[in-house]
Amino acid sequence: MPKISVCLAVYKTKPEYLKECIESILNQTYSDFEFLIVDDCPEDKECEKIIQSYKDERIKYYRNEKNLGISGTRNRLLDLATGEYIAVMDHDDISLPKRFEKEVAYLDSHPECGVVSANIERFPKKSVSHHPEMNLDIKRELMHSNIIAHTAMMIRKSILDKDNIRYEEDFSPAEDYQLVLRLIQYTMFYNIQEILVKYRFLENNTTNKQWDKMCNADALCRCFASKEYPYLFSNHQDSIKGHPKYWVRLFDIIPFIKVIMKRNKSKYLLFGFIPLFSIRRR
Repeated sequence: MPKISVCLAVYKTKPEYLKECIESILNQTYSDFEFLIVDDCPEDKECEKIIQSYKDERIKYYRNEKNLGISGTRNRLLDLATGEYIAVMDHDDISLPKRFEKEVAYLDSHPECGVVSANIERFPKKSVSHHPEMNLDIKRELMHSNIIAHTAMMIRKSILDKDNIRYEEDFSPAEDYQLVLRLIQYTMFYNIQEILVKYRFLENNTTNKQWDKMCNADALCRCFASKEYPYLFSNHQDSIKGHPKYWVRLFDIIPFIKVIMKRNKSKYLLFGFIPLFSIRRR
């Protein structure tokens, strides 16, 4: 059994980007892995030709008979994986050579931790993420934005399987954020304070093309987080008539949904005054 299952979902990827991505995995200093690639575009032969040009026995290539979408394809990858750890990779990004070495070393030496990620460098316009390092700080920040870089993430597969955690299509295109939120109650997190992945940030990538949908899905994830983990909002609460409240913010700036937490239920108000719904807490 390999130590790592590298999971790569491919969909109409530009040839030059796909080559850079694949080669960044094959050139890792840590080599005990299987490289699972699933192509979610049945009619695209160009990606298949590129993938099959690499004669590396660690590569295991699959093709969906019909388009499953990103959540379905990523779940297929998780089901195919046999490694102890899952290394997530996006199809146009670049892993730096020591990424696996450093992430495996951390997980091996910290059995209480089930999710490790790292800082990323966005390119071609260079900017660097500075995400919190330690578990509690990460979880508090996750209530307001996804500060676990998905493309740099490594997860213990046993946690995903034991607790039946998978990507959820209902939260797409923020399914990666929702996956991380599901994991909060089951394990600890750590962000390596080094750049281990170069993230290709382009105007036509999925995040930008689906910006409105992404904002809505992101807000839905935050509503889920507020219901499941109200205690993690403790540093961001103020009081109204004795009841804690906080805001779900668009782009981490614009107040969008006010959540008022009473003893046995939470009320959700659009822009702070339009009732949306209430959720009764157990």
